Amino acid sequence: MEDAAQVVKDYYDSSVIAEWERLERHPFEYELTRRYIDRYIKPGDKVLDVGGGPGRYSLYLAEKGCDVTLVDLSAGNIEFAKQKAREYGVNFKTYVGDAREIDAIVDGEYDHVLLMGPLYHLLEEEDRVKTIEACLRLLKQGGTIFVSLISSYAGIIYAMKYEPQMLLEEGMQEPLQLFIDDQPFAGEGFTKAYFIRHKDVLPFMAQFPLQKQHYFGQESILAPCEENIKGQPAAVIEKWLDVAEQVCEREELLSYSEHLMYIGRKL
Repeated sequence: MEDAAQVVKDYYDSSVIAEWERLERHPFEYELTRRYIDRYIKPGDKVLDVGGGPGRYSLYLAEKGCDVTLVDLSAGNIEFAKQKAREYGVNFKTYVGDAREIDAIVDGEYDHVLLMGPLYHLLEEEDRVKTIEACLRLLKQGGTIFVSLISSYAGIIYAMKYEPQMLLEEGMQEPLQLFIDDQPFAGEGFTKAYFIRHKDVLPFMAQFPLQKQHYFGQESILAPCEENIKGQPAAVIEKWLDVAEQVCEREELLSYSEHLMYIGRKL
């Protein structure tokens, strides 16, 4: 049986530039997430970015004056992040490694942990639990963890926006039926990926010693129509972002988002 971690590693090693540019192609996810990050992470804070890819958020936080450590499964992502750090004139520590073993890769105690990627690719709940527990061992008491997951609606939203014909493809039939049946999906997506129902996130996170601060859609209401909105003048975009930020935690609107974020404080 093929090793899922190796499949994911190979995927990201072969698509470093595409991953770096992803948040440029989908800027609302980045902008709204950054607004929440800024509520908690301040200059001088010690931040662990687990599975941070080519370092988009690590670079932002390093520029902000944070003490940042970036860990990613993909050596290609890490090399790219180091190159970008030199270009930006900032410094942060980098390691290549598996998020499930994060507490064996780095040590110390962090004010904040970003876990914004690894849970996308851990198909078994046991591995998702193991990863969060490892992150929490590195998070100081009272510190914040930022956890991202892919919504079970993400594939449908993507197909509606970009490739409506996907619904006729053989490989789409299983995830499509699971969507119709209101079930999560774990398997072959853009690579090995796990898509969670938005109503399952809070029950899953309740098993950890965390106090919920926020649970929101990272694109809020903007994901289905982002191509239209991002082509608008800056003032229009900013107004839509302001509205999106104000409603992104409303439970009935979570299904508009492709990515979901839980922010918790360690008890």
